[in-house]
Amino acid sequence: MTDHPVRTPGGRPVGILGTGSYLPAEAVSNELVAERAGVTAEWISAKTGIRRRRYAADHEATSDLAVEAARAALADAGIHAGQLGWIVVATSTPDHPQPATACLVQHRIGATGAAAFDINAVCSGFVFALVTAAGLLSAGSGAPAPYALVIGADVYSRIIDRTDRRTAVLFGDGAGAVVLGPVRPGYGLTGSLLTSDGALHELIQVAAGGSRAPASEKTLADGGHFFRMRGRAVSEYVLAELPRAIRALLAAQRTDAASVDHFIPHQANGVLLAKALPDLGLPRARTHLTVAEHGNTSAASIPLALDDARRQGAFTDGELLLLAGFGGGMSLGAALVRWQDGHGGS
Repeated sequence: MTDHPVRTPGGRPVGILGTGSYLPAEAVSNELVAERAGVTAEWISAKTGIRRRRYAADHEATSDLAVEAARAALADAGIHAGQLGWIVVATSTPDHPQPATACLVQHRIGATGAAAFDINAVCSGFVFALVTAAGLLSAGSGAPAPYALVIGADVYSRIIDRTDRRTAVLFGDGAGAVVLGPVRPGYGLTGSLLTSDGALHELIQVAAGGSRAPASEKTLADGGHFFRMRGRAVSEYVLAELPRAIRALLAAQRTDAASVDHFIPHQANGVLLAKALPDLGLPRARTHLTVAEHGNTSAASIPLALDDARRQGAFTDGELLLLAGFGGGMSLGAALVRWQDGHGGS
């Protein structure tokens, strides 16, 4: 990874005022996944650290999951949808190619007047969306209200080839959300790093269904609409680039690694994360993992883990959180957040 600019927000401080999440009802065990993928439940556990994941019901699409997470986050923040100026949904499994899934969420929750759009940075998407929305709020940017809703939501059960043991064993469905708004000076999002390496775009992809290879009998027969991943190359990218990105972010922010209290990574694969953690240089950070129960939920994984930790009372006022996502593109995003208890800007 070459040097990339680290962003230090200017303007009004913006932070997380509320969190929410939603998981589909159906829990899918390793035994069920293993039978079709041609492996054993023990093999899945050993290779991924995953015990189960959730699959959306037949009637549930990405927007349905996103709406439930959004409502939970709004309730937690103590604001109503009419106070939102922005809705940003991070997803690589939208309801439709167009319109944006965020617009469907806006309509369902009654956020009249909010600007709504999607971001697709695959599994890094939530961090990209968080930084984007915080920047819009911090700068003012003509937003009609001082709050933003950021959602990570994906339904990968619809795009995985359940006979492909490299991917079918990993993914589940879910949604997580945060409400952003004004916080006290020195709190909220204090710095971020976003980077992409398009030369590696073929490592993770769904090849068909867009303008390059429109849907046809041939693309269906060839399995072009399934998610594909070169797992070993992806692991090599993460193990090399994630530590570098974190060091770059901390150095640019003049932040001692020992001052990071909580680390919330993308929940890609429990075994991969265990390999990566020693090289991250975070001696005091408590790492929050939900991968064993949720699987890899792509853009939803960080906000799901964040909400899980917050609801367990893990964070206290003034603690420093490091969020880090990595995924297709290849893309990588990291953000530092100084946690503020309670709501409001003062």
